[in-house]
Amino acid sequence: MQVKSEVTIKFSGELPTATPAANKKVEVSLTDQNEVVFTALINAKSWRKAETNANEFADWAGVISGKLGQRTENGFEIIEAGIQLFEKKPKEPKPEEGAAVAEAGAS
Repeated sequence: MQVKSEVTIKFSGELPTATPAANKKVEVSLTDQNEVVFTALINAKSWRKAETNANEFADWAGVISGKLGQRTENGFEIIEAGIQLFEKKPKEPKPEEGAAVAEAGAS
């Protein structure tokens, strides 16, 4: 049997704080609702793209995903991590049911 541990950390509202790290990476830490801290090293170029998207998108949500790494004092490492931001589109208002039925009957 082969088993892989992968993790996706979702966030919104603001980007987590990034600190420069070695090898053109930045270190990001996120704390979840259970006070578990997830730490990831992310490619600096990917981080800059995420920053640009956060500024350009009116409303967005983000994810950091990768493989679950070693346990740390307060949480876990995420290894081979990547980051993506997705623009949240406003939901289309649903047409009223009565209007759709009236249109169908008029044909």
